[in-house]
Amino acid sequence: MEKELLLEVSDIQKSYQITKQNNLRVLKGVHLKIYAGEIVAIVGKSGAGKSTLLHILGTLDRPDSGKYIFRGSDVFSYSDKQLADFRSKKIGFIFQFHHLLPEFTAQENVLIPTMIAGKKNVVEVNRILEDVGITDRAHHKPSEISGGEAQRVAIARALVNSPDLILADEPTGNLDTENADAVINLIFSLREKYNQTYLIVTHNEEFAQRCDRIIKISDGIII
Repeated sequence: MEKELLLEVSDIQKSYQITKQNNLRVLKGVHLKIYAGEIVAIVGKSGAGKSTLLHILGTLDRPDSGKYIFRGSDVFSYSDKQLADFRSKKIGFIFQFHHLLPEFTAQENVLIPTMIAGKKNVVEVNRILEDVGITDRAHHKPSEISGGEAQRVAIARALVNSPDLILADEPTGNLDTENADAVINLIFSLREKYNQTYLIVTHNEEFAQRCDRIIKISDGIII
């Protein structure tokens, strides 16, 4: 059966102005296709452009030029408001550091994206917390749980709005080997359950080798 194309980017260029006379070219014409249900690793040396590409795919930043087509729609033709709505409903983010709000419990942290999307749903939040194995920590604050548990809560937060695409930037980079392995196994089991698509920036060679595909970036281009 033919794979369903989820997104395609073509000739993505991105530079940042360092000084008035000097621009740093980070992405130099990236072409990429991602298919629904894949887990894809993005690898490359520091400074190669991996995180910049992830930010553009997550619509946290706009490219200088190029096309981003998501399920047939030209994403960067959207207004900022439309883009924010697209991001909240279609994309989930997992970062190296969990970025949980310290004053809220695990359950409340996962509930926040549903409130932003206008569909507050405690039942769904509790189901997702169960899926990631963190039900017994639902009413604990981030300071009261371990790093591995906090990352599980962050994964639940990324999943709770049932996005089509999960973008993960070094999701195991801040964890010890045991917790990193647990998070890797969790991501694969969640993919099987929900058939969502994962695009993962990682330096973890074992993680990358388990993915469906590995995409390597070097000096702002895919090789």
